[in-house]
Amino acid sequence: MRTSMFRLIRNGSASRSRDIGRGYSSGAVPERKVAVLGAAGGIGQPLALLMKLNPLVSRLALYDIAGTPGVAADVSHINTRSEVAGYMGEEQLGQALEGSDVVIIPAGVPRKPGMTRDDLFNINAGIVKSLCTAIAKYCPHALVNMISNPVNSTVPIAAEVFKKAGTYDEKKLFGVTTLDVVRAKTFYAGKAKVPVGEVNVPVVGGHAGITILPLFSQATPKANLPDEDINALTKRTQDGGTEVVEAKAGKGSATLSMAYAGALFADACLKGLNGVPDVVECSFVQSNITELPFFASKVKLGKNGVEEVLGLGSLSDFEKRGLENLLPKLKASIEKGIKFANQI
Repeated sequence: MRTSMFRLIRNGSASRSRDIGRGYSSGAVPERKVAVLGAAGGIGQPLALLMKLNPLVSRLALYDIAGTPGVAADVSHINTRSEVAGYMGEEQLGQALEGSDVVIIPAGVPRKPGMTRDDLFNINAGIVKSLCTAIAKYCPHALVNMISNPVNSTVPIAAEVFKKAGTYDEKKLFGVTTLDVVRAKTFYAGKAKVPVGEVNVPVVGGHAGITILPLFSQATPKANLPDEDINALTKRTQDGGTEVVEAKAGKGSATLSMAYAGALFADACLKGLNGVPDVVECSFVQSNITELPFFASKVKLGKNGVEEVLGLGSLSDFEKRGLENLLPKLKASIEKGIKFANQI
């Protein structure tokens, strides 16, 4: 399952990496430029590494307000297909974005112990608004992968910025909720005692606290776990970020697992752009499957971004209650983002 970018890590073979580089540079796949905004940060650096390992990427632009030349120099020494360039400061943002097919935004401040994702709002909302204004100008047709928290608010901010610029395309804006899926798969596999590589668990709703709703009733392989296990798995998935923040004791948040999840989702977007069939991931997108304008669910990806927003399927009574409980909180977060974006 779409693990080509990590094959280099697993087999550890220099000759294999050269073979992959040759194969893809010969025109077997389209040229694709990916820009990472916030590339010198805790998520941005490992994300830059993982995108450098992805053979679908031909050009990798790394941007941040400081420190990017060093990150770019470091990553550029890796013997894979993509050419790497580092850009630093507002005056170079346009160069970083021009010609991008996918823009990934992990920019912003991380959570610290005691902080919620909403506590990050005032700082990260302004950063996202500024970056999306530049995206609208320099690469309005790119797929935008929003990682900056709180995603439940930053995605609506991005949508409003693009609407004002006249460039909004609902099919090309994604809130990256893949880490919730990654966690749900990992935790479920451990409890059900099944190989984690075979597990799939859809996660719907949003990307904060109770708005994260893993659908363990739809998990595969099927395991008849008792209700108390399902309740505990749901709670742990919802609190996964806090678990990491507290374990790091003030020295960071979920940077490595988030970089991995972000790289997985970007890989899926690239495959969709390249015409790979049946690419389906969960993502927070404009949606009409609930009464809210944005919602995370399974999404089919294609050459134009979102090909189809898939429905929720059959829910257990526990999941139905979870859905009912999350909607008011998610609605408030969405409205908060829209209000911020429309301030002068």
